[in-house]
Amino acid sequence: MTKIELVRAEMVKAMKEKNKDRKEALSMLLGVLKNKAIDKREDLTEEEENEVVLKEIKQTKETLETSPADRTDIIEQCKYRIEVYSEFAPESMSEEEVKQTIQNVLNSLGITEPTAKDKGKIMKELMPLVKGKADGKVVNQIVGDLFQ
Repeated sequence: MTKIELVRAEMVKAMKEKNKDRKEALSMLLGVLKNKAIDKREDLTEEEENEVVLKEIKQTKETLETSPADRTDIIEQCKYRIEVYSEFAPESMSEEEVKQTIQNVLNSLGITEPTAKDKGKIMKELMPLVKGKADGKVVNQIVGDLFQ
């Protein structure tokens, strides 16, 4: 079952339960997934679907962060959307798994004492392995901690 089918099924379920907020959040996610498929002119791969979901979560978090504190309606709506979208997001890597992946990359590159000059090489090898599975900010922070 594709994400589009899964989201559509959940949206129908939310409509039957008369859960307006959940239905609206799912409707937005479904629209974005469909638009991406239309732009591509073919069905999305699972990886592409996951990218869309993660992008929507990221954009909603940015909206949440930039919302004025007195706009509690927007803040609550964003928090709820993030909660709903997270149900469809791929399982994220833990910090330990990211560290293990970084160590594997260091081993494959033959780097025992990483320096700031090595960061580009490390990131070039590492990012394809963690893309869509871990937050880029977290990965960058962990790699940055190697050089301190």
